[in-house]
Amino acid sequence: MRKKNRPTIRRRHWLARAIWYALAGLVGLPILVILGLRWIPPPTSAFMLGWHIDHSFKNPPVRAKLYYRWSPWEQISPFAPLAVIAAEDQKFPDHWGFDLTAISAALDHNQRGGRLRGASTISQQVAKNLFLWSGRSFIRKGLEAYLTLLIETLWPKQRILEVYLNVVEFGDGVYGVNAAAEQFFGTTPSRLSHTEAARLAAVLPNPKGFSAARPSAYVWQRVRWISGQMNQLGGTAYLKKL
Repeated sequence: MRKKNRPTIRRRHWLARAIWYALAGLVGLPILVILGLRWIPPPTSAFMLGWHIDHSFKNPPVRAKLYYRWSPWEQISPFAPLAVIAAEDQKFPDHWGFDLTAISAALDHNQRGGRLRGASTISQQVAKNLFLWSGRSFIRKGLEAYLTLLIETLWPKQRILEVYLNVVEFGDGVYGVNAAAEQFFGTTPSRLSHTEAARLAAVLPNPKGFSAARPSAYVWQRVRWISGQMNQLGGTAYLKKL
């Protein structure tokens, strides 16, 4: 029987180790990054980097400014987290990253045709905004699911909501509640009123198309609905569930 060539065996072992290390890195690196971000404010996000790229490659390039400044939880009006929960994810304190009922309803709605409806939780939106790109591919949704599970496992609910309020886009180039409060209302995030917080939450489905500073009739309709939901949830006392 002919013996296998030793250099060939070594190359196979080297390739197997390289694949193993690559897979370990793909799995382990997100864990380390997300664990660090439990305490460290994100300096930027994938969506912010994408905004810079989009404006750089326009013809001619657009020299627009991106507004982003971190605000810790203690410096954010409690109306702001209450408003985004009321608008985006009322089961946020209770789920583990995914609202299965909302996902099922969205699938049924989309199968019937018409405008596509999403069912992303706040945790999923944090994963997408921080690390991914917009779109509906299966690869992106798979990565989003993995990152969402890590975020839900490694962060407390309050931290998830704190990061969301700081990185979500409230207008073209306006990221986070600090920039939004200053740009749209001339105030600080700690002084946002009940209605101002509802106005910010009302534009989240389409921050480039809707305006918190100059709400359309449709946005005002959403503001009234969100304000009512904030009251039905029990007001800011609801945040004690986090």
